[in-house]
Amino acid sequence: MKTRRLVKVAVQSIVKNSLRTLLTMLGVVIGVGSVTIMVAIGQGAQAQIREQVDSLGTNMIVITPGSSNQGGVNQGAASFNRLTTDDSDALESGSFLLSAVSPVIKSPAQAVGGDGNWRTIVQGVDTDYQLIRDWEVSSGAFFEATDVRSKQKVAVIGATVADELFFDTDPVGERIQLRHVPFEIIGVLAEKGQTADGSDQDDVILAPYTTVQTRLAGRQFIAEIVASTSTPEDISAAQEEIALILRESHDLAEWEDDDFAVRNQTDLADTAQSTTKVMTVLLAAIAGISLLVGGIGIMNIMLVSVTERTREIGLRLAVGARGNDVLVQFMIEAIVLSVLGGVIGVIGGITGSLMVARITGWGIAISPQAIALALVFAAAVGIFFGFYPARRAASLHPIDALRFE
Repeated sequence: MKTRRLVKVAVQSIVKNSLRTLLTMLGVVIGVGSVTIMVAIGQGAQAQIREQVDSLGTNMIVITPGSSNQGGVNQGAASFNRLTTDDSDALESGSFLLSAVSPVIKSPAQAVGGDGNWRTIVQGVDTDYQLIRDWEVSSGAFFEATDVRSKQKVAVIGATVADELFFDTDPVGERIQLRHVPFEIIGVLAEKGQTADGSDQDDVILAPYTTVQTRLAGRQFIAEIVASTSTPEDISAAQEEIALILRESHDLAEWEDDDFAVRNQTDLADTAQSTTKVMTVLLAAIAGISLLVGGIGIMNIMLVSVTERTREIGLRLAVGARGNDVLVQFMIEAIVLSVLGGVIGVIGGITGSLMVARITGWGIAISPQAIALALVFAAAVGIFFGFYPARRAASLHPIDALRFE
């Protein structure tokens, strides 16, 4: 029989038993739909994490205090702080790969001004901080090097602080008090949103680090140093260069461990995304089990169909059809069932993903590659689970099949 004729006969058989066809496809529909939704949510989460990490800055490297040991017990990260502004100066003057360097001095404070008060974090930074974080100002301007050298009491506030203190009015030119020290607002930072760990990047006040250190923090050691390179390719070499400069600055012997930690935003992104990737694969694998269940359903129904149509098969074989024709016919039926179920599942999965995004506000990323893979897998399920019933139908003897009651 011609292939076109075989396809027509197979489709007629599927349409003839429409209710059984829908029930047979249900497992494949649920499996493909579930895989589509799970992958869309997982990839959307990874994209959001990458976007949030990218918002931290351009080619950013973060130097934080190291750990200490007391009585043989490691006290954990940042438990031993020897970072100072001298280290920042050493990096700025001694590095060939770093394009920008800034110390970061953090001091919590109650900001009073405008129409209210708000507890936030004041960060003392250098002018390079704006370049490192790639942080524009929506109103006013960032402070300059002369403000840092002369310890001017000027501040650039985040969008959250601006909303809490001044609501809808432009705060540029207004004054706020930080621990009874008056600061003039010279700029408002553009919104950056939340980080991967959920903290609000806009809930911050930036001021010259010299002013914060002398007026607010009152301590020698600093929270961290941030730096950046001109290109992403320089990050790895720059981290090694930073380690050499800081070890020399801290007079560490060769046998002594680093008393600082150097990380880059790629490390942060990989750490944040690793858990999401594992969960995406796990959920997709669980959803994929539905495909196998659907495949078993297809095989079961196809075996029933072979039994019901034994006399029909015998008649076709008796009038000249070959066993291969019967095999191809039943294989086509199985493949059409699985692929059609896969198409319906993809449509349902995309619809479900959009509904989840609308209801929960989560970001989703519908991957064409994942959809294509799901359809291919659905077809493979049809071929795998449809082969045995088709082979069984093709191996029937015409006389035995015609005698079947």
